[in-house]
Amino acid sequence: MVSVQDISVSFGSFDLLTGISFLINEQDRIGLTGKNGAGKTTLLKIIAGNQSPTNGFVDMSKEVTIGYLPQQMSVDDSTTVMNETLKAFAGLISLSEEIERCRKELEVRDDYHSDDYLKLCDRLHETEEKYRITGGTNYLGDAEQTLTGLGFERKDFDRPTRELSGGWRMRIELAKLILRKPSLFLLDEPTNHLDIESIQWLETFLAGYPGAVMMVSHDRAFLDNVTNRTIEISLGKIYDYKVSWSKYVVLREERRTQQIASFRNQQKMIEDTERFIERFRYKPTKSIQVQSKIKQLDKIERIEVDEEDNSTMNLRFPPSPRSGTVVVEAGNLSKSFGTLNVLNRINITITRGEKVAFVGRNGEGKTTFSRIIIGQLDYEGSLRIGHNVRTGYFAQNQDELLDENSTVLDTIDYVAKGEIRTKIRDMLGAFLFRGEDVDKKIKVLSGGERSRLALVKLLLEPANLLVLDEPTNHLDMRSKDILKQALIKYDGTLIVVSHDRDFLDGLVTKVYEFRHNRIKENIGGIYDFLRKKKIVNLRDIEKKDKVTPAAGNDVNTTNKQKYLEKKEYDRSLRKLRRKLEDSEKNIEMMETELQEMDRELMATASSPENAAIYLKYEDLKKQLNEEMNRWAIYSHEVDEFLKTNC
Repeated sequence: MVSVQDISVSFGSFDLLTGISFLINEQDRIGLTGKNGAGKTTLLKIIAGNQSPTNGFVDMSKEVTIGYLPQQMSVDDSTTVMNETLKAFAGLISLSEEIERCRKELEVRDDYHSDDYLKLCDRLHETEEKYRITGGTNYLGDAEQTLTGLGFERKDFDRPTRELSGGWRMRIELAKLILRKPSLFLLDEPTNHLDIESIQWLETFLAGYPGAVMMVSHDRAFLDNVTNRTIEISLGKIYDYKVSWSKYVVLREERRTQQIASFRNQQKMIEDTERFIERFRYKPTKSIQVQSKIKQLDKIERIEVDEEDNSTMNLRFPPSPRSGTVVVEAGNLSKSFGTLNVLNRINITITRGEKVAFVGRNGEGKTTFSRIIIGQLDYEGSLRIGHNVRTGYFAQNQDELLDENSTVLDTIDYVAKGEIRTKIRDMLGAFLFRGEDVDKKIKVLSGGERSRLALVKLLLEPANLLVLDEPTNHLDMRSKDILKQALIKYDGTLIVVSHDRDFLDGLVTKVYEFRHNRIKENIGGIYDFLRKKKIVNLRDIEKKDKVTPAAGNDVNTTNKQKYLEKKEYDRSLRKLRRKLEDSEKNIEMMETELQEMDRELMATASSPENAAIYLKYEDLKKQLNEEMNRWAIYSHEVDEFLKTNC
């Protein structure tokens, strides 16, 4: 369907992609992975036709249509949610207008037997038929269904788009792509602004979509539920695996392990051969053997080990100046946007050194309250910021606030003051902007690189209160871990808005849940909160509340619910333990069989059948290794299940 042929991308002397080639087939579900800045977004842009490669080309048939969702986009703020969504049906709407024009013209004409009248009737009939075949009779229903699936409510359909956050406007763009039904979806971080219900809906849609899908995502569960193929970009090259994310991780490690073992064995053989050649090179009696060894070396296909990308970000927040004991204190604070009440008489106190999380559904006021704290929004009620509090703020759209025509170095040089200006290049190097990277324009940076640059800006002035709104959205797995460790060591006060359970675990000691215009305080870490809420995934708190049972049935309903929960818990645990036990039995059987084959090989060392037994022996060892990996995964699943549900 789509053929990527020998694509290379260079920026000056820096090679981002080198000679990449692969095919995208119908119904492929491809997860594109690699560290921030590896070239994932660049590759999507090239396939979408939005960027030209330095060398190579993309070949596709004329019938192929592409739906591309970038990480950042400019959207129309002068219309409503539904009207903007209906732009996906521009062709159908044009047909509808043509039908209306034909009908109005027929109404005023009375030359029923003229050729022009008959031609007009034929045109109306053809247009109506085309309108019906292409879905004109139900496109409004499709639009409503798609918007509802992506989290909009019917009351939102007539809302002006200018009232929506960037995340909700991104959902409209995603809805338009879905409704256009392209041959190939190219999605760059589609889950960044979606809640759990919308992610599940999108998973179901993509899994059953008749076209192909290629996407970049750092949501492991989403990748596993949608993809059946993983393409890794590492150091300019690609590695293509015909499996989903979790299986790819295992296979990648197996590949490197096998490569290293084969490489070492080959190197030992080469060294032994070279020693033999050197030792007997000048002995006439060994000349034939020496020449044979030299030819043998020349014919060897040298094994190469994939170069591993070990570049990591070095992040450490500077010591923060001491603030007052009370850092943030709100009393009966409210905030409305027109008739929309977001926060209603909330009370909250955050003290020096606390690390807290703001969690809740999209639109419940987490970002609004964060912006109130830093002074960007007005409010009703009282808000007191403590003595000597210096605030650092990371916004969800922080990367959009950067000047796209500036370079990395200029961006930091502009805001740096005093002695820190002499250490700008060192700071940028710690965030993986090294050498000529600092001369890159902001517009060529990936979403992850922009987020890293925004973090550099955050470090330029020591702050004792950090307010971070979805700081991990564009960061890869490794950068997330590094940011988390830096925040754990940070000696100031931290407020972080995030849906990432693993990122928050071990970082925060208090969770504030935003729901129904109010804030509820939960003492303890994120897993304490999860256990209290009886949910497995943090995003589950974004689900709509269930209907409360009648008061008279509260006790019976609660007991029944507890019984059903206990039954489901036992069933799930039995299923996990059964997989673990079956794996242990398989390992025991294979180890026993290997021992039998060991004895057989020793007893029949000179037998001609020995080669066949040895091949079977090696194959069984490989199967044992795979089963050991499965056992480790099952064991981890049991531990995590018990940890989460205890």
